[in-house]
Amino acid sequence: MSSGNLGRVLAVRGHIAQVRFIEMQPEMHQILVGKKDPEVRLKVYTSSGQGTFYCMVLSGSERIYRGLEIENTGKQMSIPVGDKVLGRVMDVFGRPADGGEEIAATESRQIFTSSPDYSQTLVHEEIWETGIKVIDFFSPLMKGGKMGLFGGAGVGKTLLLTEIMHNVVTARQEKNVSVFSGVGERTREGHELYEQIKARGLLPYVSLVYGAMGENAAVRFLTGLAGVTLAEYFRDKGWDVLFLIDNVFRLAQAGNELATLMNMIPSEDGYQATLTSEMAAFHERLVSTDSGIVSAIEAIYVPSDDMLDAGVQSIFPYLDSVVTLSRVAYQEGRLPAVDILTSHSSALSPIVVGRPHYEVAIKAQTSLKKAESLERMVALVGEAELSPENQLLYKRAKKMRNFMTQNFFVAEEQTGKKGVMVPLTDTIRGVEDILEGKYDQVSESRFLYIGKAEEVAAANLEHG
Repeated sequence: MSSGNLGRVLAVRGHIAQVRFIEMQPEMHQILVGKKDPEVRLKVYTSSGQGTFYCMVLSGSERIYRGLEIENTGKQMSIPVGDKVLGRVMDVFGRPADGGEEIAATESRQIFTSSPDYSQTLVHEEIWETGIKVIDFFSPLMKGGKMGLFGGAGVGKTLLLTEIMHNVVTARQEKNVSVFSGVGERTREGHELYEQIKARGLLPYVSLVYGAMGENAAVRFLTGLAGVTLAEYFRDKGWDVLFLIDNVFRLAQAGNELATLMNMIPSEDGYQATLTSEMAAFHERLVSTDSGIVSAIEAIYVPSDDMLDAGVQSIFPYLDSVVTLSRVAYQEGRLPAVDILTSHSSALSPIVVGRPHYEVAIKAQTSLKKAESLERMVALVGEAELSPENQLLYKRAKKMRNFMTQNFFVAEEQTGKKGVMVPLTDTIRGVEDILEGKYDQVSESRFLYIGKAEEVAAANLEHG
């Protein structure tokens, strides 16, 4: 390399280093390495003044000091792609994280690219069934759409995300693959997910890239984009891709940590001023084209259960379906702990799901809303004090909520109960029968953790 490619470190702040180049200026996203110590790796992030740049410290942070000579490689950060990454877990640098041999991929892709041209993108109006009743019925996932799973700590986001992946991959058709991006989550959870996928024989159809909670902010920030790059590759090769990320809030949080280290002035809500553009750069690459389909399911941590948090709100504009997990439902033992009335989907329209599904869903939501308005009265004076009409409505709503519970395949070892996938047609029929009074004589507790509603009738006959 020529001396014009050399720079020097001016300052180090955590995972951000400030570097000065006198002659040839590096471009954004290019990789820099230590002149005498190639283990030191930096990525140009943004300009910090005339000839100076803020760089993400990717590795070797303990070896960086003021005055260290840095060389510009002229290359951007890339990640291995291709069939060889299926069935493997890797980090953001493409190194194996599953204890296996090196990933022998013949291709690689830069993780920083622009989103497809508007003329190339396609919109699909087809439902992708997950086999999970409450999602398929109230907040259906569209092929080529994006679904957000919102919830605070410990309400079952990761479990629900894993179950969706299990069900979709299990029922996979030809040319379906899944890409999982673990951003800022626990190493234990990532290991458990890998073992579950492996035990069920689904690993050959899944590629996983992890940047765990213990990694530095730069690595966590880049892990989400690395996952998107894998999804784009498979899409461009004609595959239908299910992209999953756990979780997007940690992506925003990592960006905030980096902005703080670069002394960027935050916005009024305390987040980085670049939050909106970072979320746009991430989501607008997750689109379907004339080559293939990308459907995304995103877990989003909600700090202090505050849905109005600016980091959470920045994600909403890109979602087609919203599934909100409720701490109250979780404490009541209803899993998945979905708050039905605050969950919604743009796919829930007569054109996409069909008029029968749409009409039953609207009728069910109306019934649940009325029952919710009766909750305070029941808490004060008891259910027996309601009018006969309201008693009936209240009981049916409770049966409907219980009917939306379900045993998960990925939780079989913890619960000891076999998981179940329920076809959407059976869910629609079950809800319709509850609303029409077919099960008025059956206790609402019988509807907990069943599959089809007909199972209640069969169990009732046995006990009768």
